Amino acid sequence: MNTLQNKTGAPPGTVIYYGEDHKEKVKITLIEFNETEVVEKDFYDIDECMNHINPLMVKWINVDGIHNVELIERIGKQFSIHALTLEDIVNTSQRAKFEEFDSYVVTIMKMMYYDTEIRSEQLSVVLMEGMVISFQEVHGGDAFDLIRNRIRTGKGKIRKMGADYLAYALIDAVVDCYFTILEKIGDKIELLEEDLITEPTKETMQQLHYMKREMIFVRKAVWPMRELINNFQRSETELIKPTTDIYLRDVHDHTVRVIDTVETYRDLLSGMMDIYLSSVSNRMNEVMKVLTIITTLFVPVTFIAGVYGMNFKYMPELESPWGYAIVWIVMISMIVSLLFYFRRKKWL
Repeated sequence: MNTLQNKTGAPPGTVIYYGEDHKEKVKITLIEFNETEVVEKDFYDIDECMNHINPLMVKWINVDGIHNVELIERIGKQFSIHALTLEDIVNTSQRAKFEEFDSYVVTIMKMMYYDTEIRSEQLSVVLMEGMVISFQEVHGGDAFDLIRNRIRTGKGKIRKMGADYLAYALIDAVVDCYFTILEKIGDKIELLEEDLITEPTKETMQQLHYMKREMIFVRKAVWPMRELINNFQRSETELIKPTTDIYLRDVHDHTVRVIDTVETYRDLLSGMMDIYLSSVSNRMNEVMKVLTIITTLFVPVTFIAGVYGMNFKYMPELESPWGYAIVWIVMISMIVSLLFYFRRKKWL
């Protein structure tokens, strides 16, 4: 796995992949469409892909895998993508952002999924005249399956609009995945609340800590999205048509809702952590209360037993035939009196 330390001293624009090692071959998927026709093909070489491009159709080139730096550089050279953009595309720790260049605009963000835990991958979307190029970090399922189906079946407006609408649709699909993740996190928080109220354990504390870390991870990915969408909306590039602005406003609203939900869940988890600590403290106080009462009850009894347990020959009451019974009566009376006093004070 490459780390950021590998780049120390490298000049700006040096394309170095940072992320998990992948052995899969990078797949390039070309989808071309207009209102009446859809063409979809897979390639493993950018030159072969270029031979099948129809300039009269809207084009979506999806690159599955960014670990092949040589291929990424060839794609960049083919479409005149700046070296600084290529550097960001292969940097999996890149913060979400929007940048505008002369012939294209690029958005870089995190696409997230949820199975047993939250997973994320780097996603870069490059919008050009009549074309969208998306770079995904890993192979496998993603948020774009619904977009592909809409293109294939002609549902919605996607085949009637241009490349800018396609770029919006891809970003919107990523934001929709955030809602799905937050919904599952919300379900887990509800289950944790039930455990917290009924019988909190050490496992409950561990789950709370783990979920707080998950929310930090989600927040780190989601918060820059608001700035990204704002910059996308305010961009003066001619690549984004006025008809797409209303859809960008809609995805901006969705992003704000996601951020509000993330902050709400973070506050809930912090409150649940405080409740857990208070609950554990209260349980400890109850235990200490019981032990203190038991100790208080038996201290005077122990004192009497200690006094009459001394081995002196001459002691009062030693020769009394009622001495043993009287001592028991005194000790029991003291215990009962103390219990009655604790009850009046509502300590019991």
